[in-house]
Amino acid sequence: MSKKPQEEIASLREAVREHDRRYYALDSPTISDAEYDRLLARLRELEAAHPELDSPDSPTRRVGGAVASGFAPVKHAAPMLSLDNSYDEADIRAWDERVRKNLPPGETPVYVVEPKIDGLSCALTYEDGRLTRAATRGDGETGEDVTANARAVRAVALTLTAPFPPRLELRGEIYMTFADFEKVNEEEKLAGREPFANPRNCAAGSLRQKDPAVTARRRLRFTAHSYGVWDAAEPSTHREFLRRCAEMGLAANSHESFESIDAVVDYFARFKSRVMPALAYAVDGLVIKVDDFAQQRRLGFTARSPRWAVAYKYPGQQASSPVLAVEFSVGRTGAITPVAKVEPVFCAGVTISSVTLHNFAEIERLGLKVGDRVLIERAGEVIPKIVKVVEKGRRRKTVSPPERCPACAGPVSREEGMVAYRCDNPSCPAQLRRTLEHFASRPAMDIVGLGEAAVDQLVSRGLVKDAADIYALKKEDLLELELFADKKADNLLAQIEASKSKPLDRVLNALGIRQVGEKTAEALAERFDADGLPAASVQDFQSVPDVGPVVAESLHAFFSSAAGGGLFARLRAAGVRMPRPERRAAAGAPLAGKTFVFTGELSAFTREQAEEKVKALGAKTSGSVSAKTSFVVAGAAAGSKLRKAQTLGVTVLDEKGFQELLARARGS
Repeated sequence: MSKKPQEEIASLREAVREHDRRYYALDSPTISDAEYDRLLARLRELEAAHPELDSPDSPTRRVGGAVASGFAPVKHAAPMLSLDNSYDEADIRAWDERVRKNLPPGETPVYVVEPKIDGLSCALTYEDGRLTRAATRGDGETGEDVTANARAVRAVALTLTAPFPPRLELRGEIYMTFADFEKVNEEEKLAGREPFANPRNCAAGSLRQKDPAVTARRRLRFTAHSYGVWDAAEPSTHREFLRRCAEMGLAANSHESFESIDAVVDYFARFKSRVMPALAYAVDGLVIKVDDFAQQRRLGFTARSPRWAVAYKYPGQQASSPVLAVEFSVGRTGAITPVAKVEPVFCAGVTISSVTLHNFAEIERLGLKVGDRVLIERAGEVIPKIVKVVEKGRRRKTVSPPERCPACAGPVSREEGMVAYRCDNPSCPAQLRRTLEHFASRPAMDIVGLGEAAVDQLVSRGLVKDAADIYALKKEDLLELELFADKKADNLLAQIEASKSKPLDRVLNALGIRQVGEKTAEALAERFDADGLPAASVQDFQSVPDVGPVVAESLHAFFSSAAGGGLFARLRAAGVRMPRPERRAAAGAPLAGKTFVFTGELSAFTREQAEEKVKALGAKTSGSVSAKTSFVVAGAAAGSKLRKAQTLGVTVLDEKGFQELLARARGS
C-alpha cells in the first residue's frame, strides 16, 4: 500500500536528515551520493506537488532563490572570546600551574584535549530545536548574519534531535577537507578564477558568498566545540557537552582526556607524528580545556580569553626574506597571478625563491611593496605563503596590476565582482603554452615528452598554434628544436599517435573547457558520443547528472563557438578518434563500493591502466588516502600515501597482491 503524500514527505525528510548526520557528524555514510540525490529529488517533487505541506525546516530549503546583497551585523548572546596561544611547553606547564593554583585546595583538573581545526568560527542559534540564526565571530561581540548560507550547508543541522534546550547558541568551526579544497580550486581554475590560498580562506569565502547555492556546492563541514547559551539544565562537563551534541545530531570535535599536564605534553608530540598526518583537514595545534564546568566558572576569564583553556599550537617553519620583485604569471585561462621573487631562503627543507601572492587583493591585505622584508611560512609539504610584512623597505615600490599582459602586451581587464585580472587576448602565447601543457598532461591526453620545455619551443617557433596542430607535427619539425635528437623525436611522435585513441572523457578534460574537470568529462562521455556534443543544446547538457546551468552554458558556449567547436572538429579531422569509454560497471559489480588509491611505480601497467581496471569492476579511485579508502596499492618508491595508509590501518597491496585481487574479482 502506497504512503500518503504527507507520510512519504515526512519519511523522506527524516531520511535525508539522517543521511546528512551520518555523512557529516559520524563520517559514516550508508548510501552513495547518487542515492542521496535521488531521495532529495523525490522530496522536491512531492513538495512541489503539495505546497500545503511546505516546511521551512525541510532539507530542500537549504538553498533558496534569494541572493544576499550584504550581511547584517549580529550581536552575540555572549561574547565569542579568543584563546591564548602558546608554542612552548614551558608556557603550557605555567598555564597548568595557574589553573591548579586558582582551584580550591584538593581539587585537581581533568583536561580535555581537542584538535584545533583551522577554520572559520561560527555561532548557530537554535530555538525549539530549529536553526534560526547563524553568525560569524566578527570582533567577538558582533558578527555577520550568514543564516541563509549556513542553511545551505548540509553539515549544519536545520533541526535538532530531542531532547534539546529551548534555546541553544552553539559555537564551532566551519571548515573544509583537503580533498574538497582541491576540488573547489580546480573548479575555480577551470572557470578562469583565482584559486583560494588555503582551506581556511576557501571555507570563509564560501560561507560569505552572495549566492547560497554556491555555498551549498562547496561541501563545507561544521564541528561544535562550545556554547554561548544553553537555556536548560546545562551539561556538567565538557565531555558531557560533546556527548549531548552527538545525541542532538550535531558533529562535535573529537577529543581525549588526561589527568596530568605531563600526559597532555606527551599527547601533543604523539598527535603531531601519528594522528595529524592522517587527518583529512587542516589542524594547527590542540586546544586544552578544563573538563569540569564548575571549575571553569571558578577560573573565569581575562578581558579577552578564558583562563580555563589554551591553544597549544605547532609552529609552522618560518623564515624572512626581502621581496626583490613581483612578477606576473599568465595562466591558460588568461588569469594573471602576481608572484613575489624573494632573496633565496632555506625553510622547511627547501630553498624558496618564489612565493605566489594569489591575487592583487592579497597584496593589498598584506600591505606589501617591493623592498619589504616578509615572513614566509611553510608547514610540511604545503606551498609556502607570505604571512605578513615584518619590515618595510627603505625604498618601497608599489605593486600595481599590469595594464597590459606581460606575455603578449594585450589588454587586461577585471570582471565585475572578481578579484582576478585577465588577459583578453585569446592568442596570447602564455595562455597557449599553459593550454598545451594541460592538453598533454597525464589526466588528459597523456603525451609523454610534451612538457613545458617542448611546448615552449614549439610555440616560440610557431609550429603549434592550437592543440590540433600537435597532430600535424613531423619528425623534421622536431629535429629543428634543441631538445630533440633522432630517437627522442620518434618517441614523441609515437606518443602523439597513441593519444589519438584516448577515450572521449580524456579528450573533454584535455580541452580545458571552463567548469569541466575529470568527473564531469566522464559523465558527459557516458551521455554523448563525439557526434552528439557539437549539436547538444544547453538543456541537453543539463540533463547529464551533476551538470548544472552554469556548466551547461559553458559547454554549449564552447561547442557553438568558432574557436571551441572548430578545435574539436580539427582534432577529429586529425585522427583523434574519441571512442566512448567502456560503460562503468553496475552496483552489483565485484568491486562496487570499494575505493582504491595508487602510489609508487607499478611494473605491469601504468597507474591510469590500473585505475581503469578497478573502475571496470565497479570500484572508485581517489588521489588521497582517508579512513574510507578500501585499498592502497603500493608500487616501487611509494611515499607519504603508503605511510598514511599504515597509520590509518588501510589495507595495503603490493603489485602481486593487486593482480591476485583483480583475478579473484574477475572470477567472481
